[in-house]
This record gives sequence, structure tokens and C-alpha cells, in this order.
Amino acid sequence: MILDRYLLRQVFPIFVAAIGMFVFLLSLIDLFANLFRYLNNEVPFAQIMLISAYYLPKSFSYALPIALLFASAYTLGDLYARNELTSIFSSGIPFWRFSMPLVVMGLFASVFAFFFDDTVVIPTLRRKNELSRHFLHQQPAESNTDIVIKANNGQLIYSVDYYDYTERILNNVLIIELDDGGNLISHVRTPKASWAGEHWELLTPIIYFWDETSGMLRYKSMEPTDKYREKPEIFRRHAVRPEELSVWEERLLIEDLKSAGLPFMEAQADYYHRFSYSTVPFIVMILSISMGGRFKKNILLMSLLSSLSAAVVFYVMEMLTMMLAKMAYIPALVGAWFPVMVFIIIGLLLLKGAKT
Repeated sequence: MILDRYLLRQVFPIFVAAIGMFVFLLSLIDLFANLFRYLNNEVPFAQIMLISAYYLPKSFSYALPIALLFASAYTLGDLYARNELTSIFSSGIPFWRFSMPLVVMGLFASVFAFFFDDTVVIPTLRRKNELSRHFLHQQPAESNTDIVIKANNGQLIYSVDYYDYTERILNNVLIIELDDGGNLISHVRTPKASWAGEHWELLTPIIYFWDETSGMLRYKSMEPTDKYREKPEIFRRHAVRPEELSVWEERLLIEDLKSAGLPFMEAQADYYHRFSYSTVPFIVMILSISMGGRFKKNILLMSLLSSLSAAVVFYVMEMLTMMLAKMAYIPALVGAWFPVMVFIIIGLLLLKGAKT
């Protein structure tokens, strides 16, 4: 339809200019936030620019919803100020039909955002973080303390006071063995266990077991064994950042954390957030349509302010709900989707009172 093409031609140049501006601003914010540390560590200028370049896809991901909101709100406001919307309404074309190209654009942007984040943003962000840690000398510590691990479908439980990642040594170890019904078979205590390549070698272990004959708990020195073969990686400090994994990798991470009995709420909340965040471009299109025509004066300034205000409110609300979800105060699904649902309701309420 001619009006559909006309509306898209009006929106697209503004969208390109807006996303360029927002990407530039977000990149500058990240650069200046770390510039002092770069200078203190004498990071070469070329490497600073490379790190900033790797952050551009993430900046684009953040800027996409804001740019869509600004471009569509400004375009509709400009059309209304020039009385073009009045002419369109007078011809009998409903506002929802005239705005349909923006809705389709929002749907397309949501699908694009999901796959763009998974295939482009994640690898470049991971590389950016690796370079930052390298040049700022921030290598992650992978030794761990106060560890409880479930293995062998929950039939083996390890309790470790301290794991030395460099030497691959477990200190002050308690190993509990259960049968299929969850009943105690034995538990083993040892002051130290060293990784021997394929199994853990226990230093002077003592095994406690239930003597059915006497009905008492007995103990004895344990003979050398190679039955404990859990990989050292499951004992180290969890250094994997969920935001640096693809959706499929993060799903596997959640399953591994659950099977090992480790905290998984943070990874699960981030996993659901991947899907909820991809719907934001569609939501902002609903908001922009509902705000279209509300500004007849200072359209550029008012559209920019309303876009930034809506973005700030959304991201603050999202930050709070995600923080609560990661701390297990609310379900992960609620933490990821609550801001989205709130803004959908706000958009529909504003749309109900939009000019037609």
C-alpha cells in the first residue's frame, strides 16, 4: 500500500540517525567508565579502540529499542503537526491500520534482536571482556571455598572446605555415599585429596559405615581407591558468566548447575531474560503508536525526552526485578517478564486514548 511505504520511508532515516547517535553515546559511556583504569595500566591506544569496537554490537542491542521508540514517535508526531494524520483519518483509514507497518517493523526487530544477540553480541562481548581482563590484569580467581557438590545422580555428596585450583587439591573433605533409596551407606573423611589425572587420591582417609550385625556406626582406615572420579572443574569457583553464553550453552549450564546441586537462579533468570528482552522492540512500537500525535510543538525534543524517559523507567524496573530473581526472592520467570507485561499494559492503555 502507498501509505505503508510512505510511513516506512519517513521512519527509516530517523531510525538510522537515532540508532547511530545512541550507539555512539553508549560506547562513549562504556569507554569513559573504564578510561581511568586503561590509563593506569598503560593500555595501548589501539587496544582501547579494539575493546571499544567489540562493545559496539552490545551498544547496538541496547540502542535498538530506544531508537525505534524515538523514530516512530517522532514520525507520527511530525505527521500530526503537518496535519497529514488528520487527512488520513478523514479519508476513513483507522489509526491502527495506518500504524500497522510500525507493528510489523517491531515484530521483525524483535526476531532480529534475538538472533543478533545470540550470534553476534555474545561472542563480541565475551571477546571484549577477555581483552579487558587481560589488559587490566583482572584474571578471575578459580579456587573455591565451602563447596557442596552432588554427583552420581545424588548418590555421592562432596563437602569440601577449600579447593586449590592451581594445585588441584581438595582440603578437609567429607564424602557421603547413599543408596538408591537415599539411605546412608558410608561417609569418608580425609584432610586432603589430590587429583591424579583420572581420580582423586585421598590422604589417610577414614571410612565410617553402618555395621548391620552390631547395629552401630563403625570406622576404619580406608584402602586406596580410584572410585572418586568427579572432574576438578566442578569444584572450582564458577567463573562462567551467563551473559557470555549463547542460549543453548546457557541452557546446558543450568542443567549442569542443577545436577551438581549448585546455585542456578542467576543463570536461569538470565536465560529467561534472553527471550523477554527480545520482545522490547515490539513493545516500544506499541508505546510509540500510543504516543504518536500527542506532541504538536517541540516534536523533536518531546519525542527524545519521552523515549529516554520510557527507556530509563523500563531498564530500572528490569534491573530491580532481575536482581530479585537472581537472589531467588521472586521466580526467575517473573523477574524476566514482569517489566515486559507492565509496559504492554501501559502501551495498550495509552493506545486506547490515542488520537484517531
